Amino acid sequence: MSDQNTQPTLLTAWKGAQARLKAAGIDSPSIDARLMLEAATGAGRVDILNDPYRALSPEQTLALDAMVDRRLRREPVSRILGRKGFWKIMLNVTPDVLSPRPDTETVVDVIVRAFPPNTAFDMADLGTGSGAILLAALAERRGARGVGTDISTEAIAVARENATNLDLNHRCTFMRTDWAAGFADDSFDLVVSNPPYIPTADIAGLDPEVREHDPHLALDGGPDGLQPYRDLAPEIARILRPQGVFAVEIGWDQGQAVKALFEAAGFTDVKVVKDLADRDRVVTNGPDPRVGPIPEAEAPLQ
Repeated sequence: MSDQNTQPTLLTAWKGAQARLKAAGIDSPSIDARLMLEAATGAGRVDILNDPYRALSPEQTLALDAMVDRRLRREPVSRILGRKGFWKIMLNVTPDVLSPRPDTETVVDVIVRAFPPNTAFDMADLGTGSGAILLAALAERRGARGVGTDISTEAIAVARENATNLDLNHRCTFMRTDWAAGFADDSFDLVVSNPPYIPTADIAGLDPEVREHDPHLALDGGPDGLQPYRDLAPEIARILRPQGVFAVEIGWDQGQAVKALFEAAGFTDVKVVKDLADRDRVVTNGPDPRVGPIPEAEAPLQ
């Protein structure tokens, strides 16, 4: 048998990586294996489908094996690749920022229903991390401008890089500060946040992908997980303009407690919005994404 016949191909490498991940009980082994195969070989999904017998070079095989080994140690694929898709954008992620999750897209759902296409508005993303929520909103709404805050200098650097890569840096700024410190009263039409909300004692029981690879600064919400909301609710009330909209991500069992905190801060019509898995995910005074039509796409620029 020739060396050509013993070389792994895109198809066999994908199936082999998938089998290793599946045997180890890794969630989504097929998707994880494909993403790592694409990164190791430079191939895309179309290549894997249309040219499945393309042989991998020895270097590509070693690169894929090394990635799979890291995944087997429960390192998230986003950390291995250094990037993660969120909403309709691709973000660089580092150990200094939370890896964005599909659950958080519920916040963006609220935003696009609260602000119709071509509406001009100012927004703040408090605890911006990678810039995921802010940049997804700016990509979706061309009339928006925004600022992202974080107490982590390293996170701010990641967010700025993501804004530049997405060519959105001309519509946003980033500043190192504690939540909304330094902002004037009535400054924004929209304020969003995905704060830490895991009770301190629960962090040890999280999946290794989260516990060992996400910054604890972005996870630890204090003894009951609610301290960030106690800090945020009055500050959001202070910097939000009359008739403004806020939206904060929450843990699945925190809806009523966080709703009460924002009502105590003076907000009315506060509601708890569920994510696609039908779990409480966002507290807001804006529209419920499950109710009413999605606003139409923006008209082309004239």
